Amino acid sequence: MSAPVVQASGLSRVYEVGGGLFGKPQEIRALSEVSFAIPRGKTLAVVGESGCGKSTLARVVTMIEPPSAGSFAIDGTEVTPDRWDGLRDAVQIVFQDPYGSLNPRQRISAILGEPLKINRKGMSRADREAKVREVMGLVGLRPEFYDRYPHMFSGGQRQRIAVARALMLEPKVLVLDEPVSALDLSVQSQILNLLLELQDRLGLTYLFISHDLSVVRHVCDEIMVMYLGRAVETGTKDQVFDSPRHPYTLALLSATPVADPARRKERIKLTGELPSPLNIPSGCAFAARCWKARDRCRAERPELEGDGHKAACFFPEGG
Repeated sequence: MSAPVVQASGLSRVYEVGGGLFGKPQEIRALSEVSFAIPRGKTLAVVGESGCGKSTLARVVTMIEPPSAGSFAIDGTEVTPDRWDGLRDAVQIVFQDPYGSLNPRQRISAILGEPLKINRKGMSRADREAKVREVMGLVGLRPEFYDRYPHMFSGGQRQRIAVARALMLEPKVLVLDEPVSALDLSVQSQILNLLLELQDRLGLTYLFISHDLSVVRHVCDEIMVMYLGRAVETGTKDQVFDSPRHPYTLALLSATPVADPARRKERIKLTGELPSPLNIPSGCAFAARCWKARDRCRAERPELEGDGHKAACFFPEGG
């Protein structure tokens, strides 16, 4: 297997909230000790409920925010704030909302040309236009779209524009933050197929963030399941889907609809309250909602352990 393009070790992100003038602020641990590696041309999917830390991880990897602890490297170069300017070309992001992520007052030519104008100072106007038109063709946008405004496009076309903008600086890594969740089902498949085609053609590495496991199964090579800021299970796509080990993963999979009407599966309904991120329990954070929880789970926090297929559980599925 090729060397990782993205290598992260113990990434954490803590926010301070409240406190007022004289009070002590509280801490929200949005991301806690997350480690992963993504080889060139592969896709790591990060899944979990809202509030599990997926988007925080995206902001850290795209250098929008620094980690509070831990480290990560892009193509062997450790990422530190003083190196951000030189490394941002290598990592670009595609946001969830294709309607809100494009400036409605700019033509598509200006939206796509802006990254080049800012980051390629010596590039002539003619060269910028040629590059914009080249990338538009790469993502399936017709030449006559060049001088149109975002409101003249459908949601799927807007997301193609967002993908094109992310490709303008020829990145090595794309962070895809729920890139198809705002689109109709048929359009979702078109965008996913486009992303797979671009990955194969350009050798791109993807960090794919989603809550939709049916989408994840179509595009990913490996999966990291997160709960309240921590990774609770990691493994290949086949390992996680065919032999889930963590009870939380099992519950997520049970809620995923299947297209086969003859296939029945039992829905696992989680009980108990989701712990507050301001007061995460000292033991397993999932213990209050887990049907397998015992006294040890409430007293100790399980580590992410295993040979290849890892789970942070004292009593995993399948022993």
